[in-house]
Amino acid sequence: MESHAGSSSGRSPVRFGFENTYARLPERFYARLDPTPVAAPRLIKLNVELAQQLGLDPEALARPEGVEILAGNRIAEGSEPVAMAYAGHQYAHFVPQLGDGRAILLGEVIARSGMRCDIQLKGSGPTPFSRLGDGRAALGPVLREYIVSEAMAAMGVPTTRTLAAVATGEQVFRETSLPGAVLTRVAASHLRVGTFEYFAARRDTEAVRILARFAIDRHYPDAAAAAQPYRAFLDGVIARQASLVAQWTMLGFIHGVMNTDNTSISGETIDYGPCAFIEAYDPAAVFSSIDRHGRYAYANQPRIALWNLTRLAESLLPLLEEECGTEALALDSAREALSAFAPRFETAQLAGLRRKLGLYAEQDGDLALAQDLLQRMALHAADFTLTFRRLCDAAETQEADAQVRSLFADPEAFDVWAVRWRRRHRDEPTAPQERAAAMRKSNPAFIPRNHRVEEVINAAVERQDFEPFEELLDVVSRPYDVRPDLDRYTWPARPDERVLQTFCGT
Repeated sequence: MESHAGSSSGRSPVRFGFENTYARLPERFYARLDPTPVAAPRLIKLNVELAQQLGLDPEALARPEGVEILAGNRIAEGSEPVAMAYAGHQYAHFVPQLGDGRAILLGEVIARSGMRCDIQLKGSGPTPFSRLGDGRAALGPVLREYIVSEAMAAMGVPTTRTLAAVATGEQVFRETSLPGAVLTRVAASHLRVGTFEYFAARRDTEAVRILARFAIDRHYPDAAAAAQPYRAFLDGVIARQASLVAQWTMLGFIHGVMNTDNTSISGETIDYGPCAFIEAYDPAAVFSSIDRHGRYAYANQPRIALWNLTRLAESLLPLLEEECGTEALALDSAREALSAFAPRFETAQLAGLRRKLGLYAEQDGDLALAQDLLQRMALHAADFTLTFRRLCDAAETQEADAQVRSLFADPEAFDVWAVRWRRRHRDEPTAPQERAAAMRKSNPAFIPRNHRVEEVINAAVERQDFEPFEELLDVVSRPYDVRPDLDRYTWPARPDERVLQTFCGT
């Protein structure tokens, strides 16, 4: 871990090329304030590849002045820091004001791809939205978000990214004293369903209109040319969320806190708090310590996504009424838009299951075949990730069946299903080797298994040892590779290693 101490304030010559379109919106959309400096910033990890994609100079960011920007001790040239206002339904209960309580948007950069990206600091000190909190982040949740967000990106899931993690040299106090850290998050934007709810709850239709136009311009430019731009915008958000949650289910991912303030308008996964990955397949799996009634359980995620999108549609009703002419027609338009979620999700999920099972010539019985496997996995506690990964080998040769069936409490449960699967594969036009190779691109070998993430956090927090973090990050950044020397990272947790609960980063 590199050491770069210092806490001098002022403007930095490190060049981000910031633009600040959100800061051009009316003042009621945010609070202007600088991050709160920390005592002794120390770079833990810089995402060099991401920095280059953003058009930033990694060497400059790793120098003391760059680390001070990433810690919040120095303001980069062109930055106009703001804490964004938003509301949200948290476990179905509406909170009219949440906002960035421990995060500050530094500005926007244009990546080499031409995409506009937010640069935000998390754990950067109190804001007017902190609700008596200290505005800081502990090291553990920062490392968790770094690992899981980068793993999701490597698996092809739309997600926020992590540019850097910086230790603060200060302690934060939760249930105990913990080392503090600041995470630099990169996102397509930080607009949330809760951002729209914030203004809708205040009956500020003009602000909802400004926000919708901003979101259309940034994320859904084709909607601007539609006959009904706001309806087209709603359709676009629904489509992206349906696709996103389908991708989650294909990886056994549980977000853990699918509140409306954690539902991104851009269609990215955002806010990795009590997230987790299923090991033994269980549709009712819940890991979050605060999800006592299983609202955000694995199998509930599509239903909750639709619930959240319904809150967005409600917030947009005044704009839909302007387009449709009457309140009744606006309601019909919103319902019609929302009715598209389920078929979109189901189509995306079935396509994902076909890829995972090596079924490329579509047939009517494919969904039943996939559901039968999942039911057998649930009944016999088969590991989700390993089952699908080992199926890749079994698709190439029946001799590999032993490695799959060993994952089932009753191996014969797999044998019965495998007969039908192989019969189905006879209808595939591709050779077994080609089919297996394609399957390996849809079935990761390496995920951030919950116990491995906890091992990394414990090593860093208790021993200031970041080598396990570096190794796990390298492993999950290449999730589909065949790496026999790292096979231990594919193993499920032993009974004494199992993580039964995960916790929110606040």
